[in-house]
Amino acid sequence: MNIQEIDFSKTLSDDQVYETIMSNYSELSKDWISHQWNWMNSVYSSFKDHYKYMIIISLVEKTLQFYDQMNILYSFDEYYSKSYVQIDKFSITELCKKLDLPKETVRRKVLELEQEGVITRSKKRIVIDRKAFKFIKPNQQIKFSAKYIHLVSQALNKEKIYSKKIDQKTIENVIKKKFTLSWRWFYRMQIPLIIGYHKFMKDLTTFHIWGTICMNQILNVSRHLNAGDNKNSLDYFTTNNVLIENLGSDTGISAMSISDMTGIPRATIIRKCQYLVKEDLIKINAKKQYVLSSMNFRKILPYQTEVFRYKAKFIRKVINLVTISLSDNIIFFLYIILKMYI
Repeated sequence: MNIQEIDFSKTLSDDQVYETIMSNYSELSKDWISHQWNWMNSVYSSFKDHYKYMIIISLVEKTLQFYDQMNILYSFDEYYSKSYVQIDKFSITELCKKLDLPKETVRRKVLELEQEGVITRSKKRIVIDRKAFKFIKPNQQIKFSAKYIHLVSQALNKEKIYSKKIDQKTIENVIKKKFTLSWRWFYRMQIPLIIGYHKFMKDLTTFHIWGTICMNQILNVSRHLNAGDNKNSLDYFTTNNVLIENLGSDTGISAMSISDMTGIPRATIIRKCQYLVKEDLIKINAKKQYVLSSMNFRKILPYQTEVFRYKAKFIRKVINLVTISLSDNIIFFLYIILKMYI
């Protein structure tokens, strides 16, 4: 079989996925926000500290990278068959650069993780002990990710960019079967994506709170997105304009509700919301509830479009991986493997 016989139309590029997400935003936004909100809740619940969890997954991602380089591939069940994961040696400077955090902050958090028994050292061996913290296997997160990827694949089908029909369960199965590879991609999406919001909002607790307000707003006004003249998919810009136009008094959320939903103390939420109000990212409605500000769209746009690129890359790789599992063309198989690493 020669190279001309490969159907290159079956491969996806980051740009194709990105443009599809942006042009079908009204259909995809609710599930993406739910996807990220649930992940942020799991991040916070492990230590009641977003940054400790980010340090842990940064170290784990480095181990997954090593597996990848050595052609070691574990399934979900194989990877979680032990209560610990061995990690490579690391430096505080390396973590600072990866997470864009001050050296003293990273050093203090790592020391606390060691004191709590989460990171243990024995001679040259460094281990993350999953028994030492509120560890949750990402079963639910895989379902959320598979659902969103499925929705994007449907949008790609509609745009005639991608021809295969892949269901959510197939995506879940492929992620679990190729878990250490898939989840390395997941972390490589989430780490720079979340750190990007950290840079914009100064800390991750503030971003978590803003995301909860955003999710509430999306859920409350989603009925307007496909009503009247909006029966077709709306792009990112139009969707945000509809959201801003429907900032009604009934769309807000209280500090107590945010606390109940996230586990973040109410006093912390009130303090962080004061910052968000000052930055004109949210406002307080007549019911003393928090809603998005009309300035929110303009301010957040540069960051949203940047982080969506990370999302597009992750989705492209997973869909191509699913395509591999459904293909019996060995040359196409090898070709798409190369594409995933470009």
